[in-house]
This record gives sequence, C-alpha cells and structure tokens, in this order.
Amino acid sequence: MVTRSCWKSRHKPGSGPGSAVFKTGLVVLCLWLCATRAGCIVEIKEPKVVQKDAEFDVTYNDTVTSDIQTIYAFNHTVSRNKTEGVRVSVEVPSDGVENPILFVVRQKQAVVSFQVPLILRGLYQRKYPYTHVGRTLCQPPTRAATETQFFFVDVSTLSSLGTHYQLRVSRVDSFTLQTDKKSSFIATPSQPQFFKYEFPEGVDTVIVKVNSQMAFPCSVMSIQDILCPVYDLDNNVAFIGMYQTMTKTAAITVQRKDFPSNSFYVVIVVKTEDEACGGPLAFYPLGPDVLMNVGNRSKVLDVMVSPAINSEVYVMGMLFCLGIFLSFYILTFLVACIENKRMHKRRDGLLNTPDMSPAETASLLGKGLAPASPYEYGSFADNGSTLSSEAVTDSLASGEGNYGYMERSMESVGRGRQESLSSVEEDDYDTLADIDSDKNIVRTKKFLCVSDLARKDKRVLSKKYQIYFWNIATIAVFYALPVIQLVITYQTVVNVTGNQDICYYNFLCAHPLGALSAFNNILSNLGYVMLGLLFLLIVLQRDIVHNRALLRNDLAALECGIPKHFGLFYAMGTALMMEGLLSACYHVCPNYTNFQFDTSFMYMIAGLCMLKLYQKRHPDINASAYTAYACLAAVIFFSVLGVVFGKGNTVFWIVFSVIHILATLLLSTQLYYMGRWRLDSGILRRVLYVIYTDCIRQCSGPMYIDRMVLLVMGNIVNWSLAAYGLIERPNDFASYLLAIAICNLLLYFAFYIIMKLRSGERIQCLALVCILFTAVVWGFALFFFFQGLSTWQKTPAESREHNRECILLSFFDDHDIWHFLSSIAMFGSFLVLLTMDDDLDNVQRDKIYVF
Repeated sequence: MVTRSCWKSRHKPGSGPGSAVFKTGLVVLCLWLCATRAGCIVEIKEPKVVQKDAEFDVTYNDTVTSDIQTIYAFNHTVSRNKTEGVRVSVEVPSDGVENPILFVVRQKQAVVSFQVPLILRGLYQRKYPYTHVGRTLCQPPTRAATETQFFFVDVSTLSSLGTHYQLRVSRVDSFTLQTDKKSSFIATPSQPQFFKYEFPEGVDTVIVKVNSQMAFPCSVMSIQDILCPVYDLDNNVAFIGMYQTMTKTAAITVQRKDFPSNSFYVVIVVKTEDEACGGPLAFYPLGPDVLMNVGNRSKVLDVMVSPAINSEVYVMGMLFCLGIFLSFYILTFLVACIENKRMHKRRDGLLNTPDMSPAETASLLGKGLAPASPYEYGSFADNGSTLSSEAVTDSLASGEGNYGYMERSMESVGRGRQESLSSVEEDDYDTLADIDSDKNIVRTKKFLCVSDLARKDKRVLSKKYQIYFWNIATIAVFYALPVIQLVITYQTVVNVTGNQDICYYNFLCAHPLGALSAFNNILSNLGYVMLGLLFLLIVLQRDIVHNRALLRNDLAALECGIPKHFGLFYAMGTALMMEGLLSACYHVCPNYTNFQFDTSFMYMIAGLCMLKLYQKRHPDINASAYTAYACLAAVIFFSVLGVVFGKGNTVFWIVFSVIHILATLLLSTQLYYMGRWRLDSGILRRVLYVIYTDCIRQCSGPMYIDRMVLLVMGNIVNWSLAAYGLIERPNDFASYLLAIAICNLLLYFAFYIIMKLRSGERIQCLALVCILFTAVVWGFALFFFFQGLSTWQKTPAESREHNRECILLSFFDDHDIWHFLSSIAMFGSFLVLLTMDDDLDNVQRDKIYVF
C-alpha cells in the first residue's frame, strides 16, 4: 500500500534554504505524513515476480503480462584458460508488434537489454521490426582457475494482454577462433554474431578474413576490444574499434600492440538495408510509424584468422625494392665506363694516325674535333665519329646557305659565349620587323631544316628552357606540402575512427608499418624517385659535357646535330620524382577525393614528353614554360571538375567534348602553320578564303604533306576519344583524360620515328635497345595495371570484392608490381627521348629535316 498526501509546500522553487539537505528533509517529512494519514490512500497493484531455475539448451515457451514478471536463473562454470560463448535467443509471434516484451540479461559485470519485436532503423528513419532476436553475451573475465557464475534473464511487459514468447539459452560452439581454422555461421540484422580470438605466442599481427558466397544482404565486420558491452547492432557497431562494410569479402589486419589484453572480438552484423554496399534501395511510402517488411536477410558467412607477415618479410621487401633500382645505377655506371673506354680508344686511334703530322694533330685538338679527355663524352652519347677537317673547311667556305642560314665565324661564337646571360633576352631577337618578316619567309617554306628553326641565340633558348625546370620545382613544392599534410590527416582519421571504408586498400595485401596502413603500396613508389634522380644525373652529365664542348668552340657542338637544350629533360626528371612522391601520398589513403594526387604529374609527364619531342626540331618556336604549364593547369582543372561533376552529367560531357575538339583544331592549326597565323576577328574570313582558293577554285593538295598526315591522324584519334566520352561517359574521368594524353603522345612518337627513318636517319644501337626494352616493360606493366585490385568508382564493400593476395615475396601485390614496372618503363622512355637523335650529333643542321 502506498499513500499520497495533498500537502503542498509553500516554498517556491529556488527559494528558502535551497540546499540538498533541506530538500531531502522535506521529502522525508512529506512521505511520513502521507503514510500516517489514512484519508489520502491510493492503491497500486504490484506485479507478481516469478523466478525459475533454468537450464541451457532448453526452449521455454511461456506467456508474460503486466501482472507477471518472470526471471530465469542460469549458472555455468567459467575457466580462466577457456572462454565459452553464451547465446540468448528469443522469438515472439508476428502479431506481437503492438505489445513488445522487454528482456534484460543481468550478468556479473554487464547488463544487456533488448525488446522483442526489435525495431531497427534504416535510411530516412524507416523502421524494420524483427520478431526473432539472438544475442551473444559478453563474457566477463575471471581470475580464478574455475568459477561458477550466475546470470538472470528478466522478462516483462506493460501489456495487460498475455504475450507468448520462446526463450532459449545455449552455448556457442567454437566461440574462440583458432588460427588458420575456418568457422561458418549465419547472421541476420537481429541475430548478430561475434567471436573471440587470442594472439598465440610469437604472433604479433594477424589478418581477419570474412567471406560469403552471397553479395547481399550488406554486412559489417568489426574488430573490438574485450570490453562489455559488445556493440553488435546495426545502429551501434561503428561506435568503437575498427570496422568495414562487406558484400562477399572483408579483411582487417590486427596488431597485438593495439589490444592490451592480447585478444579481441570479431563482430559480424548484417545491415537492415543494402545502400551502404551499393545495393538497391526499394521505394517505400514514408508515412509516420509505418513498419517495413524485413524480408529474408539471413547471410551465411565464414571467418578465418591467419598470421600476417613477420619482420623478416618486411626487411626482405625493402631490400628487394632497393636492390632493383640500385642495379640501374650500377648498370648506368658500367655503360658509362664502357662508352668512355670505347671513345678513348677511338680518340687514340685518330691522334696516332701515321700520316698525320704533329701540327695537324695540334690543330685538330684546337678545333675541338678530338676530345682532350675521355670524360668529356656523355654516358649515352656517340660522339666518336667526328667531322673531318676537310669537310668542315668545305662547309665553312661554301657560300651556299640553305634556306638563308646565317654563317658565323668561330671568333664571333667565342666572343658570344663570353657575354653575360642576364643581358640577353628572347625578345631582343624576335620582335624587330625585319626579323618577323624573315620568320614568315623561313617558317613557311615547303621543306624546312633544323637550321631554319634554330636561328635564335643559344643562350636565349637555354634561359627559356631552364624556366621549365624552375617552374616545375616551384609547383612541386607548393603542391606537395599541402598534399602531405592532407594525407597525414586522412591516416589519422582512419586510425582514430576505425572506419576502414575511408581508404580503398587491397586489404588482403595491406601491410601496416607504424601509423601507415599499407606500407607496401607506399614503398613500391620508391622506383619513381630513384630512377628520376638517376635520369637527372645522366642529363647533368650530358649538360656538363656539352657546355665544355661549347667552351672549346667545338664545331660539332656548335653547328651540328639537334640543338642541345636540357631544361625540359630536367623538368621531366623532376616530374618523375614528384610522381613517385605524390603516388606514395595517394596510397597512404587511396580514395575518390585524393585520386588527383596520383594523376596530376602524369599529365605533366605526358605534356613534357610531347613538348620535348616537338622541341627537338623546333627549338625556336616551342611553347614557353608559362604557356605550357598554364595549359597543363587547365587540364588538371578539368580533371577535378570531371571527378566531382562528371559522373552521369550530360551537360558536362557536352561542354568538355566541344572544348576538346576546339582545342584539337587550334593546336592543329598552330602546328601546321608553325605559329604563323593569328586568332583574331578576321580568322573566319581567312579560313573561308583558303577553302575557296584551295578547294573550290582549284583543287590543290596540302603544302606540308607530312604535317598534314600527322594532324589528320591526330584529329581522328581525338575526335574519336571525344565521341567515346560523350557516348559512354566513363566514371573514371581522370583516367580517361590521362588516356587522351597518352594516345596523343604515342601517336606523335610513332610519327617521329617513322619520319626519322623515312628521312634516311638511323637509330643507334643504344637507343634501339632502350626502345625495345621500354616497349616490353610497358606491356607487362599495363597487364598488372589492369588487374584492378580496388576501385573507388564503387562502394568500399564492392571494391573489396576485387582484392587479391600478395603475389611477390608475400609482400607486394599486382599494383606494387605496376609501380615497379611503370617507373622502369618511364625511365626507359626518357632515355629514348634523350638518345634517339644521337646519330645526328655530327650532321650539320642544314641537312637535318624538320617534321
């Protein structure tokens, strides 16, 4: 019996003493007065409590009402060296949704409560009722060797109507997972499963793999510490630990250092909806308090825990990576030694000719036609066959200057070399009216030679092309620092939140080191950096040799061969090193938002290679560094727009395709007329006039047939790529844009090689070996690239379906091999560009054709 008094305190809230003691006294006094006054009695009916001793593996069918509260008492023996799982399963009729039953499981150090039917929420607050619920109990630790523990299951409801239920408590077979042993089970959204794993002696890292033959329903795997309660429902599984969504495959690498108890729980939860895994989301009427049909969402899964690699494999992987790329340094050194020895013998043979007098020998050395030291040869140059003195004399004495080529005496060249570079500017030689008129005459001739397009002062062009290197070095610093900061933040977020869906790793071959989750993917980018540095060293050595030859007034260096400008080569080597650094940054946490880090310098490399090919025979009219990098910035800008807005956006693809075609036409016009045209208001009138005169009034072929063939092929390729993008609208816009750049580069390179051979030039042995070697390596590299171990175009769960085991030294996967091979192939491609015209080093420039 409980009494209630009508006495009311006169004190207002917050007035009077206001202390906790005073308020407590008032409450006690009020209760005492109410208990002693019989006039204010209200009768409340207490529920009847029924306690039953219960047993495991017995199904209890019973009914509960608001008047009866049932308590089931269980006991079991626990051991310190053995953990047994206990599972509580409850089922109520489907018509009991309006009268839920509350089940409370009271343990020694934990309490678990849930209602049946269990209401789980999905997207947009959809409600899914589950009438069959199963929960595994958290096992509190024990210090004794054996201990008998009790736990109670309280069953209650507020419904006055009787609600039937079935209760069953059973032990879980194979609750503790064994190393390299597969365990199978079934899970639903209302019946999650979790298991315990203890690290064996000598194992510090393991990989937990969960597989299923069924892609859907979507599920979640979580790794949690041995704590109670265990978060094993869809709405709380992400609260602690590491977790990732899965369709058919999930894998998480776990390290002993992260779990002080040397053990952890593997929790498997099936989600109420499949949207997180990329599955369809059916339309439901969004009415208030409308319960959705749960359907059949049971999933058969199996889990296996395997030891990960040990420290010896890490060391072996790092040594292997270093060994591969250091071997290129050794090979380069050996080739340089052999080349220098061969040149030394040829020089000795030239100087020790019996018919040559000492005076002629001194004269030959003074003219620079024989080197004074074997170290003045480049590692990859063939300067051994020098011009004869008679040929040089005839050439200089000849009054015939092909295409207006201006002769220069050795004295004037020597004096010019002594002038300060800072006093010379490109505009000084390219803005006068007579020079401009001369350009219109020279550059519009039907047959051009390199001498026609190498008329500007070498010092001017050297300054112009050195800007390429300094600009890309500046870009690299400003680009790389924020990137490094961002990826460190990404990795920190992954480590703190435990959300493994942020990064798209190959989880079956992701080896952590320190705070990094996939160290092997980062290490494999070392090749770009090391080979980029090696290429810079090779270019530096060639640059030094060339400058020494210029200081000696070497005729071969001054008047023969393709003009040597190394600024673009320095920029290419720097771009290769930056590609390695930024690719490593991308692989710290590869995902949709930072894929640009991995592709930006690929665009740079492709653009610089095309510019270098064009510069070889067009040194005077090649694009400036500012123009080139501005165009590359526009490419990267469109790359970002395509990644963010291009997926399925028809308007974007139409705009991009139009811009792509217009850019192709403008570039074609620029290349065909060698820059001797203007884009102004009269351009349309001039185009119509050319069409009328050349196509209507008289049908004449193009004046520059070779250039026209290249440009027609280029337009066909680019128009086809634009049409493909507009029709198919590929999801990976960044790769699509990179494919455009690579196709144009390959087309131009093939045209250059064909025209070189067609012009009677030859490819030296070293350059030919580089071409063949690079082609083979590119073929293997692309094979591994297209294996597709992960893709951020899909959801993280779908991406993990493409994950594969390591294939090299149990440390590197297919994508790592792509890194190895592609870095070698890029290095080889750069060597091809560096050496492919070495056969022209002793050919006068007015005999080298432009194409």
